[in-house]
Amino acid sequence: MEVAVMKNKQNLSYDDENLSFRNKLKVFRAMHELTQEQLAEKIGVSRQTVNAIEADKYLPSLGLAFKIAKLFKVKIEEVFVCRGGTDES
Repeated sequence: MEVAVMKNKQNLSYDDENLSFRNKLKVFRAMHELTQEQLAEKIGVSRQTVNAIEADKYLPSLGLAFKIAKLFKVKIEEVFVCRGGTDES
């Protein structure tokens, strides 16, 4: 019985080694005809931060990700996509 419980716990573990994150920030920014500078001003960050997010070199905080999604009036999953792990999407 204990072995089955341990196996179930392993199935629920979080494995971030196989996760990859992508975003469509540049697409949404272009659709709204915003420059990186304009977007940065609207969400309260630097232009360099917007550039780094678009280049997948920086993962925004959850709060910033929600702020971006709210600005574009879309769900957060439409802008930011996570792939990999045990739940391959």
